[in-house]
Amino acid sequence: MVKDVEQAVKFYRDDLGLRQTVRYGNEWVELEAPGTVIALHPNRKPKSSAPPKTMSIGFQVKDLDGTVAKLQKRGVTFKIQDKGFLRRADFADPDGHRLYLMEVR
Repeated sequence: MVKDVEQAVKFYRDDLGLRQTVRYGNEWVELEAPGTVIALHPNRKPKSSAPPKTMSIGFQVKDLDGTVAKLQKRGVTFKIQDKGFLRRADFADPDGHRLYLMEVR
């Protein structure tokens, strides 16, 4: 669920490069990455409702540094972690949902 469907679509489609495949006005939008579908719909709960902190969406990439640099130019900010066998770049969407990019070594 998102506060602003248009803002979320812009982030996932324009900033992250996911492909929009389905749209029913501002009630339901689906975007795809290889093997993944993300559905966006408006949050009808009170504005004080915070996004869940127990879920995150990860995307495996071949070139973490290149992908991070490309998204930073679009305004996305990251926290980079090096865990030895993998590198991870954590970030959030406009509603605070946790996402990450991961490069396995």
